[in-house]
Amino acid sequence: MSHYEGHAFRPHYLLAVDPKQLIESIYKYSSVPEWVEEQVRTTPFVVVRRGLATGQEIPIGVRGAERNQRWAAFCHPTLAKSIITPPQLLGRTVSTSRRDATPALCALDLLKERWMDLDRPWGPGGSVGFELATGSHVAKLGSDLDIVLYARRRITADEAKSLCARAMDLPAVVDIRVETLVFGFSLWEFASDRPAAILMRAPNEVMLGTDPWAMNSQSWIRMTRL
Repeated sequence: MSHYEGHAFRPHYLLAVDPKQLIESIYKYSSVPEWVEEQVRTTPFVVVRRGLATGQEIPIGVRGAERNQRWAAFCHPTLAKSIITPPQLLGRTVSTSRRDATPALCALDLLKERWMDLDRPWGPGGSVGFELATGSHVAKLGSDLDIVLYARRRITADEAKSLCARAMDLPAVVDIRVETLVFGFSLWEFASDRPAAILMRAPNEVMLGTDPWAMNSQSWIRMTRL
């Protein structure tokens, strides 16, 4: 997580950026795919990705029109004109015809009803989040519904199982990513009855652990650096 002028840039946040300045800054990289410049000009939004951040750089990702078009880079915090968080996107809507034609968008509307009593910040990420933020029709017929759930305080096993149960039998597959102050992990894995250790993603490494809210390393098993 990076901070700039009182703002925290967390994974899955979307940033509206100045396209000209971003394009100028990314050409410091030795290899930029051809589609990146056009994408930034037409849709000047980037997503904050998981990674080590400093006061001078935010790890970002540029999303292209195709599934295989994803490009990782860094940008200075001042290039962000505005920040859009997944919870803010719950208030965005699409046309009825667009929703009915896109299972993931329909699934989000149903999940909002099922999770109405949830008192934790959450919202859509992935293609659905990007579409709601930008207005670009990037969610496809077969797109999953990616959900980001921010959990500063611990989620109990019963709460995790209840949330997962209510996310089943929807028009699209729902992938729920939990973000603590340190780690990201799958709620489905956390709620399962398999062994206690789960895959936890830190800014610069992936590890197995039993407690994604722990600030010490006693319950971590480091696997690899990213």
